Amino acid sequence: MFSSTTFDIKVSVVPEYDYKNSFPSENRFVFRYNITIENLSEFPIKLNKRRWLIYDVGFGFTEVMGDGVIGLTPEILPGETFKYFSNVALSSGVGNMSGIYFCTHLLTNDELQIEIPKFNLVAEVLSN
Repeated sequence: MFSSTTFDIKVSVVPEYDYKNSFPSENRFVFRYNITIENLSEFPIKLNKRRWLIYDVGFGFTEVMGDGVIGLTPEILPGETFKYFSNVALSSGVGNMSGIYFCTHLLTNDELQIEIPKFNLVAEVLSN
């Protein structure tokens, strides 16, 4: 597990290689990443946008930005947890991801940038 805490918002990531949807002979390596966002603060937040930086060894960096996560812009109250999962495909089978959630502090309307920790993506099939 990879974790980081910003403004008392803890983001944890557990990546896993998705054998079923990967096709190594076609240079398609799919990873699932499970995200847990814990609001350890004393104020509610709303997750508005995300920015991902995806690194694929031999192919470089890709930046992905968008509204919310998995089609949602959740409000996370103090003491609450929000969980979701998503997927990413790499051509090399080796890389990493990191990012930022752009959230609103719902009591002050301040924008908060919450770090998504860098996590490694390595297809186990390459080490066999």
